[in-house]
Amino acid sequence: MNTLNTSVKPEHLRGLPAVAPSQAAGVSRPHESAVAQVAGGATYIDDIPEVRGTLFAAPILSTVAHGRLLGVDATAALAMPGVRDVVLARDIPGDPMLAAFAGDEPVFAMDTVQHIGQVMGLVVADTVMQARRAARKVKLNIEALPAVLTIQDALAAQSFVLPPVFVKRGDAAAAMARAQHTLTGTLEVGGQEHFYLEGQVAYVLPLEQNQWWVYSSTQHPGEVQHWVSHALGIDNHAVTVECRRMGGGFGGKETQAGHLAVWAAIAAHKIQRPIKLRLDRDDDFMVTGKRHPFAYEYSAGFDDTGRLTALKLMMAVNCGFSADLSGPVADRAIFHTDNAYYLQDVDIASYRCKLNTQSHTAFRGFGGPQGVILIETVMGDIARHLGMDPLDVRMRNLYSDEAVPHTNQKRDTTHYGMQVEDNILAPLLSKLEQTAQYRRGREATLAWNAANPIIKKGLAITPVKFGISFTATLFNQAGALVHVYTDGSVQVNHGGAEMGQGLNTKVAQIVADELGVPYHRILCTASDTSKIPNASATAASAGTDLNGRAAQFAARHVRDNLAAFVSGLDACGAGAVRFEHGQVISPTTTRSFDDVVKMAYANRIQLWSDGFYRTPKIHYDKATLSGRPFYYFAYGAACTEVAIDTLTGESRVLKVDILHDVGRSINPAIDIGQIEGGFVQGMGWLTTEQLVWNDKGLLTTHAPSTYKIPTAGDVPSHFKVDLWPEPNREDNVFGSKAVGEPPFMLAISVYEALRDAIASVTGTDKTVRLTAPATAENVLRALAA
Repeated sequence: MNTLNTSVKPEHLRGLPAVAPSQAAGVSRPHESAVAQVAGGATYIDDIPEVRGTLFAAPILSTVAHGRLLGVDATAALAMPGVRDVVLARDIPGDPMLAAFAGDEPVFAMDTVQHIGQVMGLVVADTVMQARRAARKVKLNIEALPAVLTIQDALAAQSFVLPPVFVKRGDAAAAMARAQHTLTGTLEVGGQEHFYLEGQVAYVLPLEQNQWWVYSSTQHPGEVQHWVSHALGIDNHAVTVECRRMGGGFGGKETQAGHLAVWAAIAAHKIQRPIKLRLDRDDDFMVTGKRHPFAYEYSAGFDDTGRLTALKLMMAVNCGFSADLSGPVADRAIFHTDNAYYLQDVDIASYRCKLNTQSHTAFRGFGGPQGVILIETVMGDIARHLGMDPLDVRMRNLYSDEAVPHTNQKRDTTHYGMQVEDNILAPLLSKLEQTAQYRRGREATLAWNAANPIIKKGLAITPVKFGISFTATLFNQAGALVHVYTDGSVQVNHGGAEMGQGLNTKVAQIVADELGVPYHRILCTASDTSKIPNASATAASAGTDLNGRAAQFAARHVRDNLAAFVSGLDACGAGAVRFEHGQVISPTTTRSFDDVVKMAYANRIQLWSDGFYRTPKIHYDKATLSGRPFYYFAYGAACTEVAIDTLTGESRVLKVDILHDVGRSINPAIDIGQIEGGFVQGMGWLTTEQLVWNDKGLLTTHAPSTYKIPTAGDVPSHFKVDLWPEPNREDNVFGSKAVGEPPFMLAISVYEALRDAIASVTGTDKTVRLTAPATAENVLRALAA
């Protein structure tokens, strides 16, 4: 969903700080690979020409959700044409458990099978199709065991991948008891398939002296390096992982790309031949994890004005069969349970449930959407209970400088103890209310619904406050290399991974400005563990924040070297030397950047440097989930109008107005594209993308024929995106803010608008129970409730 709008209209940018025309950053530039991608010239892993001797692997998948593995019979598979070998757990030279932090996931199934689709091993053959056909012929002897297939069963059995977490502030029970009004409810929110255009793939080449080169479509090359070396029983330095680009990731390639690289590496080790492993779409669905489904039980206390005074919440997370990233995902859901609102007395219990399904993993928003949708549901419930406009209830509950009665505190501190210092939501929401003509839209919606018995409309504005930083503090670091060559061209390498989001484009813009050279002189190269070691995943929306700043620092070191050299030539201070328009300007002389570089090289001045950045200010206690886990917050709001057919349950998004905060935009076209794509992807999560497991634990929605992502036809004709005109108040690169994940949660306005439309039928004073995704079936159930 990484759309690119290169024709950004002036009204989108109204009020943004002026940027000098010569600057590379702050203006809309096409994605650095856009032309190559359109022309078919951009290389992905499966486009790399295979070296002589390459073999192809296909996975052997479990057909049982939970069982005891008694044996594997590969006789029929090995007899098939082109089949070279079968690779099983016994062939792992290193640790048979993956190097995931919880240590609870085997490389290949050993004694126990944990879900349908679990990889038991590989078939290796001369061609892709030979390997895939043979993998289906492997016979598995599995003694079935009882399987846990629902969150409710997991809770009853106390089946958890990690211990529960509890976060409290104040006394929620006492506050609930004295509340003027109370509501209780339940909510279920489904998962989501990543559906990246480029599926999971790895290509592993044996090198000399037990060294390995791994091409991996991964958001985290450093972790792939670690996992492969761990499985092979060798040092990290013997494994190099490279990724030039991905055809989408959305979190699905943060950890789980590592599985394919490990499997292919083990096969390559056994057979001593290059191995390529690419999952077809059906197998990708069956093997890989999804966005975590959540189930909630909540009680809310509030007063006559709609202000929330107490919240008691149970969040149960479907983690699948292993921990993967479920701990930090569930933690972030807790962190974002407040969204934009002050929670005075709150009691949250989070249960990380183990089920016999695929192990769920990171997905855009990383638990944030599952936290935000709960509190937005509560706000909508309160509004309908009191007969108030939902926007007024939301405005009433925003973080603010208002004093908390009978305390010395203000309504500006989260339930985990972080002060909200950069809050812009009140003016942002007020602005969107005006530009989207929300009040007029409410009147028009009421009039429409009064006159139309079948098609009902709904309208909602919902805000977003999203914390930016990895919640695991150690990942908030990055490195980069900047090389200036003697012709004045510049090569940049950083630890981030390009997955279509425009990271390399933005980094190149930042470096161009730092050196004062034209944008086209900058080339960003592939992520490579032999260049930047120990790089963090490109995730948490922090790719540009971290890698852009590290590249800026590296370029600054080179610039400082050149400035010191020129200051010696012209007898001036180094601070008086300017780099602009491809020129180096001192108080006495102007030279071209290229000429200065040539002169500096002749005088043995260093023309390359490294840069390192660590995010400041962040800290928190993981045991209590308290502190400052985020460097800053990104904000936004969306106003969405929908229509539902009360006879069929079908729905359509009619109109969307967005006002979103990206700070001082490095590239407005790319940022607007991310906002558009994030919103549409979030809309899919909440409307059409339904994952269904049957009573045997089989994922029955495992192909585009049964799993429906949004298409261009689902995008409303009125889809307007404006950017909030204020730089980041924290010292972030270029004054920008992260834009990858926050827009996803703007789509919760679709869900709330659908509930608004349903309420026009069931009664505007009643609670609307709408399971997400709001498929036609679920809308009909809500209408009939």
